[in-house]
Amino acid sequence: MVFKRLLGPIGVGGPAVDTVLTPGAVPPGGGLTGEVRIDGGDAAFDIEHITLEFVARVEVGTDDGEHEGDLVFERCTVGGGFRLDRGARHVVPFSVTVPWETPVTELHGQALGVVLGVRTELGVAGARDKGDLDLLAVRPLPAQEAILEAFGQLGFGFRSAGIEYGRIGGTGGRLPFHQEIELSPPTRYAHAVDEVEVTFLAGPGGMEVVLEADRRGGPFGGGHDALTRFTVAHEEAGDTDWNARVGTWLHYLLEHRSSPAAHPGSHGSHSPGFLAGAAGHDGHHHGGHHHGHGTGPAVAAGAAGPAVGVGAGIVGAEIVDEIGDAFEEEDEGGD
Repeated sequence: MVFKRLLGPIGVGGPAVDTVLTPGAVPPGGGLTGEVRIDGGDAAFDIEHITLEFVARVEVGTDDGEHEGDLVFERCTVGGGFRLDRGARHVVPFSVTVPWETPVTELHGQALGVVLGVRTELGVAGARDKGDLDLLAVRPLPAQEAILEAFGQLGFGFRSAGIEYGRIGGTGGRLPFHQEIELSPPTRYAHAVDEVEVTFLAGPGGMEVVLEADRRGGPFGGGHDALTRFTVAHEEAGDTDWNARVGTWLHYLLEHRSSPAAHPGSHGSHSPGFLAGAAGHDGHHHGGHHHGHGTGPAVAAGAAGPAVGVGAGIVGAEIVDEIGDAFEEEDEGGD
């Protein structure tokens, strides 16, 4: 996707910018490459800086309902400090690192309904102006893909994916939001759980996998949420029986009899090599993880589909159209 936009604060006749990303999805922690093309206007301008912003469309729940907005979660300066002559073109190639906790937008080329983008900001003559969003595609890391595949092999189906405002207490998450991938249970788990939510919090050395189960109530009481987390090294992706490991995680999650809310901040041990337990939270609960910020957003747009697995058509083409429409309808008034 290529965008062109005249710099508003400078007015008609100012520089125009095209930002072109190298085609294809990138993984969290991977390199995003492309180039910024700037065409000179009717006069010479000093280009003070060229900055790329990583933007996520996040849903936030408040007292007056649920709201959606764009949140900048990373800024990278890729150029600047030159004079752009009248009518001249200047091309700035770039290579920047995608933040490790960046949400996943697709699985096997199928869109999950999550909206991410890159926006270019130019600093010219003391003014700053931001271009339109350029759609960013992020594929899962090998270990993330293997874990989702295992859920699919165990009979779980994709329900939706969203980006929620707030951090998960008791984890090492650094971004002001987290992604939730909601899975519907197979028949053998349906009596115990309504859905399982998966959150990946990746870093250079590995990642935390946070699982939350919306547990059904029994005959003598209502249901409650059970939450636990595990750590996985990146190098484990290719030499692990993930069906067995995820099955063990599920057994621990669903058989754990104490509610996480009853033991805030506690962390128990599970199998060797994992850090597991009930991650404590404060704040409200709005259909997802608990949030220390006290505002729990709703799940972003998604679609029901069959089990997550190789070649699975987990979302329909209409979701792709909705993502494109969301960019076109972006508010020009700011973040």
